[in-house]
Amino acid sequence: MPTQADPASPLPSAGRVLVESLRLHGVDRVFCVPGESYLEVLDALYDAADEIELVVAKHEGGAANMAEADGKLTGRPGICMVTRGPGATHASIGVHTAQQDSTPMILFVGQIARNQVGRDAFQEVDYQAMFGKLAKWVVEVTDASRMAEIVARAFQVAVSGRPGPVVVSLPEDMLVERSSVPAFRSTSPVPPPIADDIAKQIGDLVARAQRPLVIAGGSGWRAEAAADLAKFAAAWNLPVACSFRRQDAFDNRLPQYIGHLSLGMSPALKEAVSGADLVLALGARLTDIATDNYTLLEAPVPRQTLVHVHPDAGELGRVYRAQVAVQASAGDAAAALAGLPVPARRAWDAWTASARQAQEAFARPPAPATQGTGVDMAQVMLQVSEALPDDAIVTNGAGNYSVWVHRFYRYRDARTELAPSCGAMGYGLPAAIAASLRHRGRDVVCFAGDGCFLMYPQELATAVEHGARLVVVVVNNGMYGTIRMHQENHYPGRVSGTRLQGPDYAALARSFGAHGEQVKRTEDFAGAFARARAHGGVALLELVTDPKQITPARRLD
Repeated sequence: MPTQADPASPLPSAGRVLVESLRLHGVDRVFCVPGESYLEVLDALYDAADEIELVVAKHEGGAANMAEADGKLTGRPGICMVTRGPGATHASIGVHTAQQDSTPMILFVGQIARNQVGRDAFQEVDYQAMFGKLAKWVVEVTDASRMAEIVARAFQVAVSGRPGPVVVSLPEDMLVERSSVPAFRSTSPVPPPIADDIAKQIGDLVARAQRPLVIAGGSGWRAEAAADLAKFAAAWNLPVACSFRRQDAFDNRLPQYIGHLSLGMSPALKEAVSGADLVLALGARLTDIATDNYTLLEAPVPRQTLVHVHPDAGELGRVYRAQVAVQASAGDAAAALAGLPVPARRAWDAWTASARQAQEAFARPPAPATQGTGVDMAQVMLQVSEALPDDAIVTNGAGNYSVWVHRFYRYRDARTELAPSCGAMGYGLPAAIAASLRHRGRDVVCFAGDGCFLMYPQELATAVEHGARLVVVVVNNGMYGTIRMHQENHYPGRVSGTRLQGPDYAALARSFGAHGEQVKRTEDFAGAFARARAHGGVALLELVTDPKQITPARRLD
């Protein structure tokens, strides 16, 4: 067990150097579940409470998801602290999400004393072995005098190139030792701007195309970058598709927006990607989901002329050979392209208009099934989209319910979509809490299936405790819908392991001190949603939906 740092020493403990390093790097919020392995850090945070808010989650997975979402919103590393062993394994979901979503994040993990390593001591885990393939960097601070150096490097690694997670292991005996090296702030490298000749080369390729397509994706889409992309797309009248769960990179209302490269992608959008003769990918990694299992763009040499812009050189050529590969941020690329002269002739105007018409038709709700029961999610999404302001933040986890969210909700501003591209259930509520604490004056709405919500329902307590203002919409169809859909496809009529018995969700919310209502009819939703928003705190709406309506266009029967 750790001992108290020597109070007579004039030098700070390593734990206090860590907290001072956080302060110098502008950290104003830490998400955690406390543990005895990092008591010295918790004690230092007590003295820094005026500058660093400590948000204590009820599960390490919830804390890690909150930190990841905070990193998405700010572009700075989200900070999570957990204890050794079980705490670290619970928090690993946030690390995986940050890795796949290219989100800057630092996970600090308490560790056993250094003289016990290798003995399979209580809660001992080799974090290099555990996180080595998930994180950008995994390090254990074995020397108190190197705390400042390692924390500064962790911040730099998390945001450089392709952003991602860093894991820092903190032996409990090291944290109480004194350090002669004070905290300091790292200096992140500034990437060079895109050269004028490279921007011109990209513009010339686009101008010669007959059926060009822009794919916007990846992390780091600030408001300025989204505005530059919108300016470029409008001036050139280029069709723009957003990669999986990056719909907020481009205003969905604009006439150049043609859809979302996602699960449940529209057939017309698939045809547009496949039929394009040039693809300009800005920030996107062009994963299996965005390319329909690498079929819309064939790997390794696509049929289309590919121009790929990404901040990490390691992503360029990883899967696809591009004719032009540019290491740059999507924002820098968008700014450079927005400054190009507009071509005198555009051969693709009809192509853009056709793709936009197809998107508008796809985003139009289908006629409700006559045999359906419960709440119509398509109508719900349209009403939510109309009711919320442009800067509202919408979160979700994983499940078939999210198909309605992505298909019918219109994202308008950058950094208003928080959703895991790694497909993790349970993400929506912790992300909504982080969003509400980060932007207290904005609307935050979480969508979660019943299975998704039940991953971290206890975080309602965290939301209420910290004064969050958000609405949780639980889409209850009494099953794990995505798995049931696949089950029916492959083993029809043999339901196994996919039924879900949940609680009274509205009563559960009220037990935490939140507002709770159940909605069974579509016509009752608008009023319930208005009451939930007006509540001013945490509110939950349980929507009872038809279990047979497995997607907007498919029924189990």
